[in-house]
Amino acid sequence: MRRARGSSRRAVPPRRGDRHGRHGRLGRSSVVRPPLPPLDGRLDTFDLHVGSAVELLRSMWPDLRPVRIEIAAMPTHSDPDGLPRWLVDTEAQRIVLFRVPIERLLEHGHDDGAHRRVAIEGAVFRAAAQYIGREPWEMDPRGFDTDE
Repeated sequence: MRRARGSSRRAVPPRRGDRHGRHGRLGRSSVVRPPLPPLDGRLDTFDLHVGSAVELLRSMWPDLRPVRIEIAAMPTHSDPDGLPRWLVDTEAQRIVLFRVPIERLLEHGHDDGAHRRVAIEGAVFRAAAQYIGREPWEMDPRGFDTDE
């Protein structure tokens, strides 16, 4: 059986399930992009840990507020005592943290995420203590007493 030309019947596209959008994808539009992946890289987590430690220190020590905290991959100079993890320059009011020595020179068995975070925050605290001329354990004016 043949249809006549000009017939008013049109082909109906196949119906997709309700979970699909117009083009077979759900939750997308021309204005909104799909969500970005979470920050999982070493550089991103290093920056996040340094930033949170610096924010805490600046809130407790006004002497650290004008200090520029920078992150570099490796030191440009060699030290006879070993590989430095930070550089403190009081005249230029800056502290440079070296990411690779801080992250990679952890003891074997202590190179997981939690130990890496402790190493990063510890380096920030020790560098800041060196900058203002104090011991690292003096950086928290409340002390390390856990009886509170």
